[in-house]
Amino acid sequence: MKTKYTVITGASSGIGKAIAWEFAKKNKNLILIARRINLLENLKKELLTHYPNLNIITIDFDLTSTDKIPELYSKFNDYHIETLINNAGFGMYGNVKDQNVTKIQDMLSLNIEALTLLSTMYVRDYHNIENSQLINISSAGGYTIVPKNIIYCATKFYVNSFTEGLAMELKENNSKLKVKILAPAATKTDFANVATGTTDFDYDKSYKTYHTAEEMATFLIKLYESNNIIGYVNRETYEFVLSDKFFPNAFNSKYNVKS
Repeated sequence: MKTKYTVITGASSGIGKAIAWEFAKKNKNLILIARRINLLENLKKELLTHYPNLNIITIDFDLTSTDKIPELYSKFNDYHIETLINNAGFGMYGNVKDQNVTKIQDMLSLNIEALTLLSTMYVRDYHNIENSQLINISSAGGYTIVPKNIIYCATKFYVNSFTEGLAMELKENNSKLKVKILAPAATKTDFANVATGTTDFDYDKSYKTYHTAEEMATFLIKLYESNNIIGYVNRETYEFVLSDKFFPNAFNSKYNVKS
């Protein structure tokens, strides 16, 4: 029997790192993926200090290299992937006319292509495996267009609609795999430094309120342990809400293509 693991992309810092700690608390073996292998190895050492019986695998991988993602996924073949958490992603603040095209390409590759490819391969292999979960980390900006974040929001609208639609498709087909979305609002991580191209972004000055990465990780656990599809932060109240539907859909329309 294959050993069970939880896979987390973008695990070297921020929400991904906090999620790793939450799953370690649950005695889950971990496969941690990120570009900054030194941070992953440091995290692995810290986790094993507290949870020495865990198996933890670190993988140095740049998910913007989408042509190599099937090769990355093949590394999971020797394990039972109980949960896949697509957390890696980044944004850019500013007007569209001022954006760097190369960075836009990387953002589209990471936020959309990498997530879609990993999700699709996981669904192919685990759609009928009991207790399997796919959780895609998105954004409240995937439900509301936020000024200075137009392209980023567009990528997250994609993630939210893709993941919600996939969850409904699997439910229609009586699949055992559960597919879910975590949609944070402002969260104090390195995200804003990357988005602004700075190293000293001040969350207290810039936001009326925000969550910590650790708070978002506890919200993810609530979603993980629930039967709901969506866990999102309301941008007006900053309350965490569990739900099953956001987008209109045509699953029951009489005008659908006949199979």
